[in-house]
Amino acid sequence: MAKGRLIVLTGPSGVGKGTLLKLLLKHHPELNLSISATTRPPRPGEVHGEHYFFVNRDQFQQMIEHDELLEWAEFAGNYYGTPRRAVEQKIAQGEWVILEIELIGARKVRDAFPNAFTIFLLPPSLEELEQRLRSRGHDDETSIERRLSRAQTEIKAAPEFDIQVVNDALDEALHKIQAALFTTVEC
Repeated sequence: MAKGRLIVLTGPSGVGKGTLLKLLLKHHPELNLSISATTRPPRPGEVHGEHYFFVNRDQFQQMIEHDELLEWAEFAGNYYGTPRRAVEQKIAQGEWVILEIELIGARKVRDAFPNAFTIFLLPPSLEELEQRLRSRGHDDETSIERRLSRAQTEIKAAPEFDIQVVNDALDEALHKIQAALFTTVEC
């Protein structure tokens, strides 16, 4: 049986994790995306069970109390977490699972799964990151400032991860991630 693998993709909000992940999954349908649970409301076009499991705070608290989350954290006033069972089952079946999560969660997953392959996505600059956050159009000024402040702290953690990829050009960033994933398979 093939050996399962856990891949963690993290980086500051607005760095392009979601965009790169979509491209990676398009080129590698054998990868399984773990769907996170969150207490934040859905954005336009997001579907429950496809983009996130949208739950209220009480439901999220119950998931924590019943140890149903591999990791969880509060970010920008909302809770986010990775449902444990689906990830563990897929890895046990020899499948590759990829998580797109924030820094605190990535550290928790790395502690729980020391063999996880971890990727930190960096912006080309803080100025570019700010422009990306503003162009998304769904955060207010306070939220943008909070995300930028947090990004400065998160970027300092990049060396903790197996690889760091600057998302300056999507094709180049995707190529670097693919090369790292598909030429660095653990035995």
